[in-house]
Amino acid sequence: MKLELRGRTLDLSRPRLMGILNVTPDSFSDGGRYLDVEAARARARALKDEGADLIDLGGESTRPGAAPVSASEEKRRVLPVLEAVLELALPVSIDTRKPEVAREALRLGAHLLNDVGGLRDGRMVRLAAEYGVPVVIMHSPVNDPQTMMQHARYADVVREVAGFLRHQAEGALAAGVPAVVLDPGFGFGKRLEHNLELLRRLDEIAALGHPLLAGLSRKRTIGELTGVTAPERRLCGSVAAHLAAARRGARILRVHDVAAHAEALAVWNAVEG
Repeated sequence: MKLELRGRTLDLSRPRLMGILNVTPDSFSDGGRYLDVEAARARARALKDEGADLIDLGGESTRPGAAPVSASEEKRRVLPVLEAVLELALPVSIDTRKPEVAREALRLGAHLLNDVGGLRDGRMVRLAAEYGVPVVIMHSPVNDPQTMMQHARYADVVREVAGFLRHQAEGALAAGVPAVVLDPGFGFGKRLEHNLELLRRLDEIAALGHPLLAGLSRKRTIGELTGVTAPERRLCGSVAAHLAAARRGARILRVHDVAAHAEALAVWNAVEG
């Protein structure tokens, strides 16, 4: 399995690492650390040196309860950083729900559109088709971080998430989007029991036939399972969760701690072949 990213090919025959770069003041784990362009550039370079295969750049926190920011503010945060990070010759994903931000980022050369809104806005579909970029489609019960946990109710979370992702993927591909990546949205409108069920049965979503992204890095679920309250100290649990996801078909792991995951995957790949 391969993913074409505007002239770059990401070989997904083994799991790949997507390094997280948040240029936000309020992200749950690293908010405020990389608001300055030079700090963000240095962080992106460090992620690359640690073994990241691509970088996911975002300017709006979408943690549960997060307040939205305007499109103009989000562009102010991410566009100068995007230009700087593109100089590192590593594929860059733009993590946004806003078509206005997506258009400018794609115009500058972003390689992948990561839509945590799940492609509910048809403008995002049209932009991806226009620029010929793949899209990460993430599941959440509603496209509203402030209220999504109020909708964390499922009869069968895996069946419902898979059904949503299948429907959105079919619509995107029919509209001319070249490829899609599926993200079950761990923690987005999902409680501990939902996240565990998704992880246990992740192979059912991988069976839809599209590349699968898993993002559990430092999330509340890891803290609930380990008792580690500080997000930045949830490394061991994050690695364990991501190896479980890889075992069940995830081919892109979205992580904060690239070096540790790269080491773990080196061993995992040697064992799993």
